[in-house]
Amino acid sequence: MKATIDKELLPMKAHYFLFNAGTAPVVPFMPTLAGQLGYSPAVVGTMYMILPIIGMLAKPLFGYIADRFHRHRSLFLGGQVLTGIAFFLIMFVPGMEKPLPKVEFHCHSGVSNVRFCSGFGECVERNLERYYGNQSLNCHLNCEAKPFMWDIVCQDWLKNNTDNCAANRTNPQMEFGTSISMAEILPEKECLFFMIPHDRGQIAGQNVTFNCPANKEYFAANCTMDCQEEYIKEQLAESAVINTSSALSMPKFWLFFGLLIFSWIGMAVVVSIGDAICFGILGDRHHLYGKQRLCGSLGWGVFALLAGVLVDHMSVGEVNKNYTAVFWMALIIMGFDVFASSKLRHTQTHLSSNIVKDVGQMFLSVRCVIFFLWCVAIGLGTALIWNFLFIYLEQLDKAFEGCDSSIKTLEGLVMGIQCFGGELPFFFLSGWILKKMGHVNAMSLVLFGFGVRFILYSMLQNPWYILPIELLNGVTFGLFYATMASYASIVAPPGTEATMQSLVGAIFEGVGVSMGSLIGGQLFEAVSARTTFEIFGIGAFIIFVIHVSIQLYLQRNRNIDENGKGRVSSASATATAPATASLETDRPKNTDHKDGDGFREVDLS
Repeated sequence: MKATIDKELLPMKAHYFLFNAGTAPVVPFMPTLAGQLGYSPAVVGTMYMILPIIGMLAKPLFGYIADRFHRHRSLFLGGQVLTGIAFFLIMFVPGMEKPLPKVEFHCHSGVSNVRFCSGFGECVERNLERYYGNQSLNCHLNCEAKPFMWDIVCQDWLKNNTDNCAANRTNPQMEFGTSISMAEILPEKECLFFMIPHDRGQIAGQNVTFNCPANKEYFAANCTMDCQEEYIKEQLAESAVINTSSALSMPKFWLFFGLLIFSWIGMAVVVSIGDAICFGILGDRHHLYGKQRLCGSLGWGVFALLAGVLVDHMSVGEVNKNYTAVFWMALIIMGFDVFASSKLRHTQTHLSSNIVKDVGQMFLSVRCVIFFLWCVAIGLGTALIWNFLFIYLEQLDKAFEGCDSSIKTLEGLVMGIQCFGGELPFFFLSGWILKKMGHVNAMSLVLFGFGVRFILYSMLQNPWYILPIELLNGVTFGLFYATMASYASIVAPPGTEATMQSLVGAIFEGVGVSMGSLIGGQLFEAVSARTTFEIFGIGAFIIFVIHVSIQLYLQRNRNIDENGKGRVSSASATATAPATASLETDRPKNTDHKDGDGFREVDLS
């Protein structure tokens, strides 16, 4: 039998591939970029609490505009342009300026040096020697001083040649200059010793020799060091960690957050209207949605992996990761997406006379309300993966890998396995799975998958062991997304398809992901990343049990209608229910037949 290609669906497939390929290089790395810019996990959690709320408001609003004024195509293309430009401009947002490096100045028995201690001394030594070679740097030290230190300075450095030197004994600060040799860096455990050539320096305008006799108290002072060199400052200085209250007063923060908001609005519009367009083209072939959506997983997986490798390659020898390439990738690929999407031909076949009323009827249905609550629960777990998984991996990596790690390559591999090993096969098989299991059983399986995934995360020691765990993404995202989109399309009244997809997406992200981001950020700081995943895993299992119990109860009491008033008549069901009768459109109606979800074959009011 000769294979046929549905040319009408090719632009839709191209959109899913290119849109996910364009967002994959930046979206997963954005929380870690925020940390690199200096923002604490609590700030990241707060931002990602607000962003889904913005999406929650944008999706129904633009979905309603699209349905009401038939502007699906123009809003769809405009959202893509907004997303690409907003992400690209984030590349130019400056980070927080690092403070001067904190070091110790040691002088005793004719030997003087500057000591720097951190958990990554070996990495810093390698980077500095690679960058500076045999150079010496002239540095200015501002040190905490004690009276005995001033005695040594006056008597042994200046040889009492400076008037009123002793008057400085009460001065708590001491400033002097010296040079440190980049060719003589001696590592010891977690510290580096920068040797001072010939023990020479300058203080009070005089050249001196740092002579600290062995019979006098050990000279060790805490100092800040300024060598007028950005590279050594980046290597030695501690990253500034900005809390929420401080961030709110910074223009840099609002520039960064504002661009994120615009990008989120763009993505919200593209995703919700794009799915409505897809289901409109598919018509009664809802089960083919997963096969369109798997093209998105393919694009995401390929370009997320490529982005991770590129970031690691461009960041060799750097303190911070260099994301320049991924922002250019996002802009260029989104441009191709706009071109491909312009070839889409979509005509809305139905128009609801009262969109708000028809969609509002969904909230009178017990099963639909349970579906909405399920979307919220999945959003809670998804937020932890989207916004905090890579932060957790980088914490594990620092403890396990040390310097010149390939963490971005690992993160790219994580997303590659999520897509190719998880989402792609589940999107491909989603139609078959939903026909065999039914939507409700699929919902329960997704909750169980989240519980297993989070508990396994909490047990990680080596970050590379996460790779096989990511196969579960097929259940927790691939099967989830297909179930959510398919169920929403089925229960949507005619003419409200974009509004319904937008509403469901808004509930998932605007409520679920928003709450999960806030809770996750607070728990990351209050307890630990490992404990946070353990708490979410236990919570997922509890919600799984509750969901199964409620569905079993509803199935056993199927003769009672969802409003608790007894079974509805065919006429009233037809009058009030805007949805199609069956979850599987190719199955004939039969009021005594029960489908895989435990529904009677009546309208899903």
